[in-house]
Amino acid sequence: MTVDSRSRMPLYVIGHKNPDTDAICSAIGNAEFLRTHGYPEARAARCGELMPRTAWVLEQAGVEIPEYIPDVTPTASDIGTRNVISVLPSDTFLTAYNLMTKHSFNSIPVVDANGELHGILRFLDLLNLLMPSQVTDMSVRTVVACLKNIAQTIDAECLTAAPLSEHDHEIILLVGASSEPTIRTRLANFKAKGMAHKLLVICGDRPNVQLFAIEAGVRALVTTADVRPSADLVEAANIAGTAILSTKWDTASVGKLIQCSRRVADVVQRDCICFEPHTPLDEIQVTAARKKQDIFPIAAKHSKKIIGLLSKTDLVEPPRMRVAMVDHNEFGQAVDGIEEAEIIEVMDHHRLGVQFTSRDPIRFVIEPLGSTSTLVARRFHHRSLEPTPGTALCLCAGILSDTLNLTSPTTTETDGEMLRWLCGICHIDPEAFTEKFFSIGSVFGTGAKADEIVNMDRKQFEEMNSLVSLSQIEEVGLFGFTGMRQALENELKKIVKEDKCRFAGLLITDVLRHDSLLLVAGDPEVIDALEYERIDDTLFAAKDIVSRKKQLFPAISRALHHVR
Repeated sequence: MTVDSRSRMPLYVIGHKNPDTDAICSAIGNAEFLRTHGYPEARAARCGELMPRTAWVLEQAGVEIPEYIPDVTPTASDIGTRNVISVLPSDTFLTAYNLMTKHSFNSIPVVDANGELHGILRFLDLLNLLMPSQVTDMSVRTVVACLKNIAQTIDAECLTAAPLSEHDHEIILLVGASSEPTIRTRLANFKAKGMAHKLLVICGDRPNVQLFAIEAGVRALVTTADVRPSADLVEAANIAGTAILSTKWDTASVGKLIQCSRRVADVVQRDCICFEPHTPLDEIQVTAARKKQDIFPIAAKHSKKIIGLLSKTDLVEPPRMRVAMVDHNEFGQAVDGIEEAEIIEVMDHHRLGVQFTSRDPIRFVIEPLGSTSTLVARRFHHRSLEPTPGTALCLCAGILSDTLNLTSPTTTETDGEMLRWLCGICHIDPEAFTEKFFSIGSVFGTGAKADEIVNMDRKQFEEMNSLVSLSQIEEVGLFGFTGMRQALENELKKIVKEDKCRFAGLLITDVLRHDSLLLVAGDPEVIDALEYERIDDTLFAAKDIVSRKKQLFPAISRALHHVR
């Protein structure tokens, strides 16, 4: 309740679902750049599993795998505060009251010594400690408290030997301000009723009254205005079992303060709603709207230990997760919850998506380059900055993988310039690195399942009001494809059915021969309209086709236009 959640919201730099090497590496590079340009909280993230080749790159670079963020919808832990101010069940009214008024709280959580939730204390509940539900002469002067809390509340020194009780008792207050005969009579009446042991007598510099109280066997005697009874009276009190407390406060103030020594445990609301850390915002808002509760503790599942707190005011204008998108600009490919996120910027080298919108003006950079890693590297270069060697190696890998070592038709002069500059920073041979990169993680030789292969690097597009799914894998040779073909084709058919795609294709690229095979499923008319050499009903020879973005997708688009 003391930390603004907006001030600690991270900025996730994140690529598309089923991320390839360029998506991961451009996120790492752009996060490093942003951390030095006004966003110290920027960190690379991913919304899908790493490809084996990408994992190898990060290992070579000595760079940590980006955090897995499947959804950027705000959750309880994102919205709530983490530095929770609370009270203990044993704390007194005065302790809780001072804390709540200091911070202007209407409610405050009550936790035990282990930080586990005991309940919630509301300000109105707190006031019930001061006044009994039924006002009578005896109820007004009675307080349920322990002597230790009373002493702390009135800032008193205990003059007698016995330790003060920490157990609550019903204590009747008696102010020794009347005449001595009147006080003596009242004490005798309480003693006759067997209630003298419940009495706490408050008086100033009145030795006789002090003696009467001790002789009557009262539970405690409070002397005010720094009055200290004689040694004989203290000794008598030790023998009688009467605690003597000396305080600087005057008699009237002590009477009021003792009423504030009751424990808050008596009025805590135990039946309260908690949220788990990962509870999404929309669920929180629905639940909170139905409850009169002002604050909602955040506790881990199967635990009552508070790790955060949110209030209804936090839900009025909740903070949004901040995202910098790299290597894509379409919500259909983005991390879940992107519609509710605050998008800071977009860095991409693909076509402009048809569904992209933002609430606020943002930096939006799309250029026809071979790699998003090239865009990121150029950000450093234009500002005469160098990325760290590990990040430079990652950006090299992003460029080499997306341009097939500058041989893809998407390659530009800028890709080559940035690659040479980066290689000088991280000291790698691009030829040797590319050969090693593509020799790692052959999906046909690792026992990967068909659904894993198809979804490893899959993107979904909308064209001509139709959904198109295009997957691509890059291999050194196509050994093993024949044995998996039927399973792969079945997976494409499953995507067509479940995602309601008009066309689904898997481009299997031989990076050494610069040729591909195209396995397809979907609308027969679209398949018949494809311009590639047909091998059989669902397999095409895509000669010289290596780029999904610049070669394959335009061909699919032409086929869709042809059959519309």
